[in-house]
Amino acid sequence: MTEPLIDARGIHTYYGASHVLHGVDLSLSRGETLGLMGRNGMGKTTLIKSILGVVRPRSGTVKIKGADMTRSAPHRVALAGIACVPEGRGIFPNLSVYENLVMAARTGAEGRSDWSLERVLHAFPRLRERIHHGGGQLSGGEQQMLTIGRALMTNPDVLILDEATEGLAPLISKEIWRIVREIKASGIATIIVDKNFKAVSAISDRCVILVKGAVVFAGTSESLRAEPSLHERYLGV
Repeated sequence: MTEPLIDARGIHTYYGASHVLHGVDLSLSRGETLGLMGRNGMGKTTLIKSILGVVRPRSGTVKIKGADMTRSAPHRVALAGIACVPEGRGIFPNLSVYENLVMAARTGAEGRSDWSLERVLHAFPRLRERIHHGGGQLSGGEQQMLTIGRALMTNPDVLILDEATEGLAPLISKEIWRIVREIKASGIATIIVDKNFKAVSAISDRCVILVKGAVVFAGTSESLRAEPSLHERYLGV
């Protein structure tokens, strides 16, 4: 069996005395799309930060392509081929769209070079139209496109999308989901955190649901869609 790109086991993460993650397991295979779900405050972003090295788990292991990177700095995890589109976007407002994109450009950890500047601009025509605009001049939806485009310019093996459509107008959200499907088709493995159950379950291969920092469901998206009671119990408002 092919080794997972990400294999997190028994993750316990704290913020001070607050025990946030309680023995969480999460794995991601090559080319797989995983939906990470749960209500607000259930530990989804903390799990992502634990994988990325932004927050260090108190116990458990995080392996990237078989290498133990539990204690690695975030830039080491990034260089291993993991890219993240964070909640809040984090673009550079004083740089142009062009500068935001090319500053991140590099060949991937395994020699991947599929996502060039031209391909990103083809995928996001709005960015091409605003190529010389400052990042701070873009709308929220355009900034989100720029953040995704910048992550793709690193030619990652894994792309993590944390609330990529939050607060966006329906037409812009539809555009984001279109590019997520294109990313999946390109072979990049993806972890998607989003409140749109219908969209996430439709595009993902598997889903994991967190409740109070523990996994309460881990299975195929098809099996989750077939159990509406699980959706209502763990994800409903």
